[in-house]
Amino acid sequence: MLIRDAEIHGQGTADLRLEGRLVTAIGTLQPRAGEPVILARGGALLPGLHDHHLHLAALAVREASVFCGPPQVSDRDALIGALSQPGEGWLRATGFCESILGGTLPDARMLDTIVLSRPLRMQHRTGRMWFLNSLALAELLDRGPAPPGLERENGHFTGRLFDEDRWLQQTLGSTPPDFAATSNRLAASGITGITDLSPRNDPAMARHFAAQRAGGALKQSVVLGGALSLASAQQQDGWRLGPAKLHLHESALPDFEQTSAWIAQAHDQGRGVAVHCVTEVELVFTLALLEAAGSLDGDRIEHASVVSPELAARLADLNLKACVQPQFVAGHGDRYLAEVETRHHPDLYRLRSLQDAGICLAGGSDAPYGSTDPWAGMRAAVQRRTAAGVPFTPEEALTPEQALALYLSDPLELSRQRRIAVGEQADLCLLDRTWQEARGRLDSGDVRMTIASGRVVHQRIDQTPGQRLASAEPAAA
Repeated sequence: MLIRDAEIHGQGTADLRLEGRLVTAIGTLQPRAGEPVILARGGALLPGLHDHHLHLAALAVREASVFCGPPQVSDRDALIGALSQPGEGWLRATGFCESILGGTLPDARMLDTIVLSRPLRMQHRTGRMWFLNSLALAELLDRGPAPPGLERENGHFTGRLFDEDRWLQQTLGSTPPDFAATSNRLAASGITGITDLSPRNDPAMARHFAAQRAGGALKQSVVLGGALSLASAQQQDGWRLGPAKLHLHESALPDFEQTSAWIAQAHDQGRGVAVHCVTEVELVFTLALLEAAGSLDGDRIEHASVVSPELAARLADLNLKACVQPQFVAGHGDRYLAEVETRHHPDLYRLRSLQDAGICLAGGSDAPYGSTDPWAGMRAAVQRRTAAGVPFTPEEALTPEQALALYLSDPLELSRQRRIAVGEQADLCLLDRTWQEARGRLDSGDVRMTIASGRVVHQRIDQTPGQRLASAEPAAA
């Protein structure tokens, strides 16, 4: 395949040839007989974007579920409307926020007043809690004993289920979802690679990812993080072993010595650790662990939601990287400003000051808990405004080029920026305009074509077949 007249990222205008999975030539090139030719017309050609933190199975399942959270669902009447779905059998809903019910967490009896005729399971926006109506509760308890996370009050189950996703999946006999539709949507934004950081990823889930890649449902290359047991999985084409994931909860921090031993095991496997840190306490605990156990080059902090200058200096001293979600400021900033202690406001979702402290940053979506659109993440990193338009520590803003760089990091070496060069894998994102035009918009609608491992996985259709044929350049005879 030949791409002609492209503004190649960091290099200027040139032609580019792909053969198999690789870029094989850059310069002034002539088409070969029968070679497909893409006319870039001066559009920016970027390395394919990489989402450095998401949960693909949960995202695929969520997209097949009823969404019942803000801003689409903001009160009880809207919740009733969202859950009024025709059909029989289980109803699965996601995204619930207690603000919809005035700060109340629903129980089974409350949910029965909304959905009475079919079993309902509704997930909290954090992903850590499920709410079950009476039919759902009864069906699950008929299949097996109650887990520790099923709440009781006065000897009765309330229908609130905490941190029991594995039990729920096993009890319902759930199987991993198909990734095709979700993968196509990621490709439409220019994403050619993902890092899945679900803490329960194990060899069985690795086999599912491999099968989805082999069957063509999953277009993106995959770095798979998760459990220590992943290191024993047979690595197959399409996925590479990523960091061991540690998901901390401030309210129930694990034993320090046991967790230090777990980190040592991950390091012995040659793997860094990726630690979920959304509170100051979780970050302090993590830094103490890594100061005691020793850090490895691949160790990273996920989210880095609250980082004081003092903690940033400790991160830098340990050579830790941070995977950030800039779009959380745009999506949840108004709530953060209202609910988080004022003293923490300057420390929320820092960007520029972390870079200035010498901390390497990469960008992720945390989907399904955040938007998968990397361009929305870039815009949020540049604009630093809430949904209501309130400035949110604007001194932490990045330039468009710095925002783009968050999604160009090598997923296994975050300090290295991927580039378009001869011999590199042909993961590319072609825009319909120059970077100078695109940098002021940072809009996924500008993505014209996405090429992953040398294959076109997304092509925007904005011309009739006749127009495309008329504008295509003929190959040499």
